[in-house]
Amino acid sequence: MSKQVLQNVVVSALFGIFIMIAGLTGCNISSGHEDPVASYTKSTDKAASTDNILIPNPTRSLDYFPCNDCHSELEVNTQRRELVDMHDDIIFEHDSEHRWCLACHDAENRDSLRLANGRLLSFEKSYELCGQCHGPKYRDWKLGIHGKRTGEWNGQKNYFLCVHCHNPHSPKFPLLQPMPPPLRPDEIGLDSIKLYGDGK
Repeated sequence: MSKQVLQNVVVSALFGIFIMIAGLTGCNISSGHEDPVASYTKSTDKAASTDNILIPNPTRSLDYFPCNDCHSELEVNTQRRELVDMHDDIIFEHDSEHRWCLACHDAENRDSLRLANGRLLSFEKSYELCGQCHGPKYRDWKLGIHGKRTGEWNGQKNYFLCVHCHNPHSPKFPLLQPMPPPLRPDEIGLDSIKLYGDGK
């Protein structure tokens, strides 16, 4: 077999494999790549829905929501201070030297988050807010490397937001106490095993 014929066979085989993979994964070659969470459409009590991604609603786990139920009757105070009347149970350890509540929450509409450029976000899109400072983690979250994602490998996926695992006010996980390893089979004595039917 000549070198040219062999090259043609290899190229044809690779192209066939590409077409087969594209067909199996539901790839639409003509549409190009698209941010899977950029097509946010609506929010419900149970989840925020996108075209093919379901995001469980984080606001159902918040103690104070909707925020405007209280804040609409209060005068806006943008002065950085220690909260003593309400929210005094919040421990703020998220770059607290440089940040405060209104770095993320909007002063006028407390039911919205606020990006650095002033654009308002719903709580269901909080991943964009986190992504402003945590770019590599945001990239990994979108790819399914960081965080939790369930669903179909080639269909609808369920994305869990940063706040489903991390407390937004104190996101670092506490240190875990290491536990001893399990015993190996050769370390388990027969006298420690209760045999079935021996009546002991």
